[in-house]
Amino acid sequence: MSEKRIIGKAETILESISDGVFTVDTNWQITFFNRSAEQITGIKREDALGKNCADVLRSSKCESDCALRQTLSSGVPVIGKTCYIINGNGKQVPISISTAVIRDEASNIVGGAETFRDLSEVEALRKELHERFVVGNIISRSPLLREIFAILPAVATSNSTVLITGETGTGKELLAHAIHSLSSRNKKRFVAVNCGAIPDTLLESELFGYKAGAFTGAVKDRKGRFAIASGGTIFLDEIGDISPALQVLLLRVLQEKEFEPLGANESEKADVRVIAATNKDLGKEVREGRFREDLFYRLNVMQLEMPPLRKRKEDIPLLVAHFISRFNALQGKKISGITRDALAVLMAHDWQGNIRELENVIERAFILASDGEIDVVNMPMEIREHMDIKRKEASEVAGDIRVARKQAEAMLIRKTLEAHKGNRAATARALNIHKTTLFRWMKKLDI
Repeated sequence: MSEKRIIGKAETILESISDGVFTVDTNWQITFFNRSAEQITGIKREDALGKNCADVLRSSKCESDCALRQTLSSGVPVIGKTCYIINGNGKQVPISISTAVIRDEASNIVGGAETFRDLSEVEALRKELHERFVVGNIISRSPLLREIFAILPAVATSNSTVLITGETGTGKELLAHAIHSLSSRNKKRFVAVNCGAIPDTLLESELFGYKAGAFTGAVKDRKGRFAIASGGTIFLDEIGDISPALQVLLLRVLQEKEFEPLGANESEKADVRVIAATNKDLGKEVREGRFREDLFYRLNVMQLEMPPLRKRKEDIPLLVAHFISRFNALQGKKISGITRDALAVLMAHDWQGNIRELENVIERAFILASDGEIDVVNMPMEIREHMDIKRKEASEVAGDIRVARKQAEAMLIRKTLEAHKGNRAATARALNIHKTTLFRWMKKLDI
């Protein structure tokens, strides 16, 4: 077959594949551009041939990290490198590229070839899955949290007070952030106040501010958190810890939509969305007289409960991957992941400190791990010991089950033997087993 016919047959094959293919000469001028390349780039073949490939593809790697240039320099092909190009309509198109050297009959390099695959559908699916698992900074595939995700847009568009309940470290503030970011108030500030961390004598002035001369040392006016959050959202964490006196003041803010700074003669409008959170059972606090019932009902217009991590353990691999990615960026390391054994240790733990505890464990492991994977040896001793205790308990339970089963089998065989007056053949028939199996069991059970 002539060289011309071979080239023609090769071009026919390249025209039929779904990947884009183009070739360049040593001056980076495009010498071949197949039909799929036209479809992916939105550029006609006649407009591409003879042009510099960087002018046609306009890839994110053209200037600094051109895969085809690397291949022509080293002779080593690049496989499956991801980047994006700008198509004829000015739209970014994600692609994966592979490259190869073109040589003549004397093995001299005469150009290069590049194939590229459109990843738009893959990227769309990845984005859909990401959005399905992530709301704001909350990462979850748990059915418990998906129920909250489903109603979050409706909660966010309302201006009603929200009460978020859940154990310490479950991510109550992250949920409050997500509500704020989805709301029409997201252009204004999100102000968080930990009511349990501020002494009660200071919390009133911290929330509502004060006027100059209100008390010794108040030399000028100071805005409180409600004024700072005006037009936005205020998040009152650990709301169950505030005193009865402050509960009265907060009730007035929720009822009248206004507050009075310390030392002021006039009230100020409170244009703010209130989201409160607690790790306490406020219903129980009300019944025991430690929390005002009317304030509880004002806060509890919409209640969202953040489940503890031990009830959403399917999220642990997602959270671990997220923390690894974040700590890699913060610490400049290259931890590639976590071993199966280490992940099994994390999955077996009870996580009384919830997500905050998990984050601390991964951060500690990062400090101890070199580049590679986080392993069991990088886990805190108390978590490893807890895993050993669980294994021991499981082994003891399995041992107890084996003993109980052995005793039950022996009792059944003895009673059946007694019923058949020691006749082993009749006993085997009654138990629906072979005679030799019965002999083996009797020997094993010492009968």
